[in-house]
Amino acid sequence: MRLIVATRNAKKGEEMLQLLAPPWEPEAPLHALELWTLAAFPGLAEVEEDADTFAGNARKKAVETALALGEWTVADDSGLTVDALQGAPGVLSARFAGVHGDDAANNERLLGALVDVPPERRGAAFVCALCLVDPTGTVRHETQSSCRGRIIDAPRGATGFGYDPLFLIREYHKTFAELGPIVKHQLSHRARAVQTLRPVLERLIGTHQAESAQA
Repeated sequence: MRLIVATRNAKKGEEMLQLLAPPWEPEAPLHALELWTLAAFPGLAEVEEDADTFAGNARKKAVETALALGEWTVADDSGLTVDALQGAPGVLSARFAGVHGDDAANNERLLGALVDVPPERRGAAFVCALCLVDPTGTVRHETQSSCRGRIIDAPRGATGFGYDPLFLIREYHKTFAELGPIVKHQLSHRARAVQTLRPVLERLIGTHQAESAQA
């Protein structure tokens, strides 16, 4: 069974593939999936992410990609919500500074917006919405998860991407960029969302294998 992960972001795509079929769990059922990202389809038109919620953007990306390719598709929309900024940058997280995917500029703008905000008011959450769509464009599963933390006043750590160097996990006293992928894959908003999706995909794999055996 083939599943398209509807992203062109190389780092997000790599993280999604690891969460769906963890290399540290070689016998996990989802290793039966043939996983592709949109890097394999360079001619596919971009989906305009113009919804005002993470769930809306995830659904739009998944449906349009599934219809264009005729494939099972999962799409993610995720971002950072900061309490002191009334939920910003929110769905604009990837282009908070004006240029899509410029992590350094986005982090710099975030720090500028919080320059006068004390540590106790820098609460924040990473949010991830996932949408699974079948080849006809029918939504088969949607979920949303979050992870709470705090925004610090300077980047720390060398791994991860996006706002990871600024997002402190209080229990560990480290940012996502300091924790490394193994720990992040247990705690993050995306990991929690994928965890709720995995049983759905496992059932689909079982159905697909049974139908293939009967064919």
